[in-house]
Amino acid sequence: MAVQPRREASPGRILDHPRGGPTILRIVLGTQLRRLREERGISREDAGEAIRGSHAKISRLELGRVGCKERDVADLLTLYEVWDPQERQEYLALARQAGSPGWWQKYSDVMSPWFDRLIGLEEAASIIRMYEVQFVPGLLQTRPYAREVIRLGHPRDDARRSERRIELRMERQAILDQPHAPRLWAVMDEAALRRPLGSRQVMRDQIEHLIEAAQRPNVTLQIAPFSLGGLAAAGGPVTILRFLEPDLPDIVYLEQLTSSLYLEKRDEVEGYLVVMDRLSAMADPPARTLTFLEKLLSEY
Repeated sequence: MAVQPRREASPGRILDHPRGGPTILRIVLGTQLRRLREERGISREDAGEAIRGSHAKISRLELGRVGCKERDVADLLTLYEVWDPQERQEYLALARQAGSPGWWQKYSDVMSPWFDRLIGLEEAASIIRMYEVQFVPGLLQTRPYAREVIRLGHPRDDARRSERRIELRMERQAILDQPHAPRLWAVMDEAALRRPLGSRQVMRDQIEHLIEAAQRPNVTLQIAPFSLGGLAAAGGPVTILRFLEPDLPDIVYLEQLTSSLYLEKRDEVEGYLVVMDRLSAMADPPARTLTFLEKLLSEY
């Protein structure tokens, strides 16, 4: 999964992309506006003044961290000497759609501010690679297993908030059933499967669910058994998201207890790609996964 050179995308083409959601549209819009600014040799300070803001606002916009008003986009296009009517309309349409809320916003009461970006990125990804140390990946958890994981992570939640978090996780899994579903390639440490959560029945149901998932055409599962010894996985779970859109670089997501980190710089991403490739090479091949899971199921 080496990083490949990418082509530039027109603002109009991304609007029709089957994986285009607000998170990705913001990133594409910001990337293209940054390219236009740099081509004209205009500073972030001058661009900020054009939209009655600061260089920090331009920076957040260009990184896709915030939405942008159509009026601000129109003013920037004028500053950047984009006069073609069709091109301007495509940019404005991109800004309009990028500002629309994602389906997950209805769970904002129980969702961490840094987590909504991950959901948007998952929806747009063509490949999601991950290594999990402690738990079954969230995209493959059953409802009872998810309840146990969420109970551990949010011990102060009342029943209503806990159920809201579970509903969010279940709805998030729907991306694997979509017509343009991403490919999920997950390496799970054996410890994540042997650590009991909830009752024996919860674990049995979860393992059976993984057996079914492993047979899906867009899911690849590998087990990193204890016999491998130490694994170089940056000390914790890692997720790498890859996109078909030429304006979207691979992104590494690192989740911590109360925050997360998104890495997008090429050298940082390539370092994690090397780690992920090494993990995949050291773990048992996918062809052995079903045998491992079926043997594990017989032990419960």
